[in-house]
Amino acid sequence: MSRLTDLIAQARKKDAALGEELEREFKVLSARRSFGLNFERHRPENVELPGRPVRKGDKVRVLPPRGSTVKGDQRIWKVLGFDRENGARLAQLELIGNGEPEAASVSLEDLVVVAEFRDYIYPGLVSTGRVERGGHKPFHTVINGENFHVLEALTYTHRGKIDAIYIDPPYNSGAKDWKYNNDYVEKDDLYRHSKWLAMIERRLQVAKELLNSEKSVLIATIDEKEYLRLGMLLEQVFPDSKIQMITTLINPKGVARGNEFYRVEEYVFFVFVGAASVTKAHDPMILTGKRNDAAEADSSPKSVNVRWGNLLRSGTDAKRTDRKHQFYPIYLDASKGTLHSVGEPLLPVTADRSIIVPPAGTVAVWPIRKDGSEGRWQVGHHRLRELFEQGFVSIGRFNGGDRVSFSYVTDKLFEQIAAGEIEITGKDDRGAVLLSFSNDASASENPKTMWNKTSHSASEYGSSLIRQIIPGRNFPFPKSLYAVEDSLRFFVASKADAIVLDFFSGSGTTAHAVMRLNRQDGGRRQCISVTNNEVAAEEQAALRKAGLRPGDSEWEEWGICDYITKPRIAAAITGKTPNGKDIEGDYKFFNEFPMSEGFDENAEFFTLTYETPVAVSHNRAFSRIAPLLWMRAGSEGCRIDVVPAEGWAVADTYGLLVDLDKTAPFCNAVETKSNFRIAYVVTDNERRFQSVARQLPAAVEPVRLYESYLTNFRFSMGR
Repeated sequence: MSRLTDLIAQARKKDAALGEELEREFKVLSARRSFGLNFERHRPENVELPGRPVRKGDKVRVLPPRGSTVKGDQRIWKVLGFDRENGARLAQLELIGNGEPEAASVSLEDLVVVAEFRDYIYPGLVSTGRVERGGHKPFHTVINGENFHVLEALTYTHRGKIDAIYIDPPYNSGAKDWKYNNDYVEKDDLYRHSKWLAMIERRLQVAKELLNSEKSVLIATIDEKEYLRLGMLLEQVFPDSKIQMITTLINPKGVARGNEFYRVEEYVFFVFVGAASVTKAHDPMILTGKRNDAAEADSSPKSVNVRWGNLLRSGTDAKRTDRKHQFYPIYLDASKGTLHSVGEPLLPVTADRSIIVPPAGTVAVWPIRKDGSEGRWQVGHHRLRELFEQGFVSIGRFNGGDRVSFSYVTDKLFEQIAAGEIEITGKDDRGAVLLSFSNDASASENPKTMWNKTSHSASEYGSSLIRQIIPGRNFPFPKSLYAVEDSLRFFVASKADAIVLDFFSGSGTTAHAVMRLNRQDGGRRQCISVTNNEVAAEEQAALRKAGLRPGDSEWEEWGICDYITKPRIAAAITGKTPNGKDIEGDYKFFNEFPMSEGFDENAEFFTLTYETPVAVSHNRAFSRIAPLLWMRAGSEGCRIDVVPAEGWAVADTYGLLVDLDKTAPFCNAVETKSNFRIAYVVTDNERRFQSVARQLPAAVEPVRLYESYLTNFRFSMGR
């Protein structure tokens, strides 16, 4: 309706009587409101696409001259064709949405393509780098693009597959923290709240399509300026889901509010989709000092065996070659089975362990898996020596042979000991500590709706943490790493392969938190982080004065994705700052270890592209569609980036059949893959596609390209 008020104002200027009559009827209509949250949906959003080539038929804006800091022409034009004048290429333009026709001829370098949200898009991805330290683990992905359009792209790759969404959207503070149609929404904007709601609603509606309807959660943080409206909006978008809000202390010092109360808290909404529920934990999430409930005062200690970790690595990344420095012998006294010493790693990885001669009177125990293959220990030899000295390793049954099991106190158990949840009650006859749950940890419970944890302070474990990881680079108001980690843990702790999405990813805290969760239990969770490359408002003016524009490399290098998000995630994985130095300091609270160790994870960075359906259907955009096919198959293993000359290709989790005459060798190759999920078949013939599908293993999903891709974006988005 805000658009109608603008049009009525224009009509009043031309015909006052007509304007008054229209306004009177408008007021009658606007009084007829439905029950619930009512707000203006406004014009469809649009986004500028700097760097995107200008094509005939595109919508464009005319940019202000280089060096100018004035706001450019916000009208939208349509490109009718191209001419040349004095060697310069010009675009012939026609103004869109104007009562009277208006034309212009403008140099291509002074135009920027505009995508309106009511238009269909055909997305692609271009890789801009990757970090690989996780072996065969799936890749975390970071996508630089308008998040609404990226969400639409994910409807092709992850519809119904997302286990958890965590978002920290703009809080609508009026301090230039977000834009609507290329304009910052400030405090004096009469439609500030409805614009914010329209922006959020569009994204939530698409995000709902991505969530696993059987069991998933959406987590959204907010402060006091919009929490009431967000709560009602969530009720309308997710009418069949349970919704709960918690209050969390994020700044004990408080944020000044003039003569008002200082704000110390934020709010977190949890939308429980399907069978989603909170995992019980020993941590109530609130610091209440010494417990004095009568029921607990009368309770007796719980006598439960504390489960230690298995020193021999199992599951994924458990081979000798995955950690060459964690393949070494443990020497035990051949008669008593007690520890003699811990040996050195056997290098190189091709070296035969039989060349190692144990000290006299000892037997060498190597990390050998049940199938007889060479595995690895969970920790390095230096660390294991420390654990043995302190009694944090237990030796299993010894019968004189070289197959002995070892248990050790894991990082998670150390955290529980430090938190007082587990107590050291003594040592056994071999010097290993005895552990038991303390009275305060005698029973798990649901966390409370008021969170008060030192680790959730945004200044120490958000802003300061970023300065440690990417020194000299600042990001406004990042979340505490541990706050995000805690929020997710309640829902994905029991799902080691969960897929997490953050489409307001900012500095990349959510991906960082998912990597920490993986380290704690050896999980293979993956995070999809979506952000744009917007340059901060205070930096834009200086860049424009220097003659730069969005799309210039010197401009883009200051954008949030390139300057903050990608470097932060890469640094977290490698353990090194962007300038190659080891990150100083340790992770705290849960799972303490030096940040310089990094994570055994993989990540790849992408930029969203906009393709034409003709280019897609004729295989001319395959290199940019290829990452989407890979993501749909799990974002792991190798990727097919070019159309195979042989007519078919098979990667780790999916394959591509272009020449249907090669169906037999393609299907034979698929049969040899144990983790194969999707077969993409390029054909316009439905009958031939079904013929190929019948020859594939039952567990393999056949997908017809490019029909499935084009149909998804042509019909499925509900425009």
